[in-house]
Amino acid sequence: MLNVAVQMDPIERINIRGDSTFALLLEAQSRGHKLSYYTPDRLALLAGEAFTTAAPLQVRDKAGDHFTLGDFKRGPLAQFDVILLRQDPPFDLAYISSTHILERVHPKTLVVNDPAHVRNAPEKVFVTEFPELMPPTLITHDLAEIKAFRAEHGDIVMKPLYGKGGEAVFRLEKSDLNFGSLYDLFAATFREPWVVQKFLPNIKHGDKRIILVDGSFAGAVNRVPAPDDLRSNMVRGGSPKETELTKREKEICEAIGPALRQRGLLFVGIDVIDGFLTEINVTSPTGVRSIKNLGGPDIAKIIWDKIEETRRG
Repeated sequence: MLNVAVQMDPIERINIRGDSTFALLLEAQSRGHKLSYYTPDRLALLAGEAFTTAAPLQVRDKAGDHFTLGDFKRGPLAQFDVILLRQDPPFDLAYISSTHILERVHPKTLVVNDPAHVRNAPEKVFVTEFPELMPPTLITHDLAEIKAFRAEHGDIVMKPLYGKGGEAVFRLEKSDLNFGSLYDLFAATFREPWVVQKFLPNIKHGDKRIILVDGSFAGAVNRVPAPDDLRSNMVRGGSPKETELTKREKEICEAIGPALRQRGLLFVGIDVIDGFLTEINVTSPTGVRSIKNLGGPDIAKIIWDKIEETRRG
């Protein structure tokens, strides 16, 4: 039996039908592991030692009645064998601060994913280490750079560098007169650079979420956007569809797998549109329940097999 803690957003707010964290908790409980729960605001660092205030957790696959918590009690993070780092973005200074605290106990306490590499591999930056797999992509805050990129590639997509769930993703056609206003809006809203990519028209056929466990392919789901929306995220109305990997997608998995293993990124979700890698999601990847619901593999089992192997090893 492992002593497992989950660092996540408030558990009462999650939608268990599609929540990958909940799938991981159900699987851990079914294996007899002891579960505890806390939110990142309950972390503390005192005299170099990391603490949290956590509560015993029981889960059940019943909407509206999906968890029971015991009494919260303060204790060292080192008491846990495994910590699941599963709060959702935004990937901001609060998120980064939590990775610094978790780093004090990893790897003696196995944190999934490795907090240092979560911090150093934000989804839309890490992916740029593989430019040969990506569509033409620019990361900048500079208007002249964006204008030059747009002149070369025509239709483009602009999105925040640290955005999540399809928030603030815009397509701009070559002659779109909203470009100047959108630039001003982004400049006033985001201090960070943003991502500019060549628009891929085949997004209408879907944005494939591919799950890799310890750098190896584990399952996939194709997320098809609604007819009136650019975004395929299921929280934005995208529809999950059964899928298989193409030869190109298998090559992408094989190309990035070693880098994921090297960084201790055990549970990763990549996004692929029309054979182009667009994101490598390491903070709190989703898709586990959708893949299983469509008749695919039970990825929660695969992840826990790997966690248990790593703890033994």
